Amino acid sequence: MTRKTYIVRAGPGSPKGTHFADTLNRASGRTMRRNGVALFVTVVLLGCARNPRGPATPGFINQTLHSDADLQAIWKEAQQSVAQKIDLNPLQRLSNNVPEDARPGDSRAFNVEPNQLSVSPVADLSPEVLLAATGEQHADPTGLIACPQPCNVRYSAAYSFYQPELTRYAAS
Repeated sequence: MTRKTYIVRAGPGSPKGTHFADTLNRASGRTMRRNGVALFVTVVLLGCARNPRGPATPGFINQTLHSDADLQAIWKEAQQSVAQKIDLNPLQRLSNNVPEDARPGDSRAFNVEPNQLSVSPVADLSPEVLLAATGEQHADPTGLIACPQPCNVRYSAAYSFYQPELTRYAAS
């Protein structure tokens, strides 16, 4: 089975990651959360459909400091956002002055629930590691974590896989 990876990249001075991770971190502004929510939830919704091979327990595998109710509230807000409009390139528009690539919302988002979705923080990479690897200086905490293969970027504020269903985000 093919493993797909979806990542959100944040640069120096930019907000940290996707809506879900931002809300967990409580570290970013509303603008980035609104822009990143469609991207993140689209990724998660694509990966969280029920498994046809057998029943799974719905919900989160919550390894955060937040309650399951908090995670479910974030999920519901994200479903509403995806049902209204799907912005396919929010991060590129922030850094490269690229025109919006948006699609109409999809009400099917309301029918998708997390299905044993693992959510957990990962320790931020140190500024020294990022400087050595990229030549870019970042303040501590960096807000970035290493993205495992098959990511197409090396560092990101958050990433999700749908096989297995998981989301990881920078702990800061």
